[in-house]
Amino acid sequence: MAINRSAKLWYVNVTSFILFAILASTGSINWLLLPRGSRGGGGFLSSILHFLRDVHEWTALLFILTVVVHIVLHWGYIRSRLKK
Repeated sequence: MAINRSAKLWYVNVTSFILFAILASTGSINWLLLPRGSRGGGGFLSSILHFLRDVHEWTALLFILTVVVHIVLHWGYIRSRLKK
């Protein structure tokens, strides 16, 4: 089953919004709630900090790829606007 162009754009937009929400939440939690540094070794908060940092980094990579797909899907529009 072929997906039309508007459905592809909708999926890319929804995916990018979800990824952005994950980026914002993991970044905010790491920045505002969890302690900085190791502070004497491991512990539960340290492992959560490292887990959220990994999730944040992988989500950032997926978000960048989604933005690239978004630009590719809009390339005709971008090109026509740059010609004007």
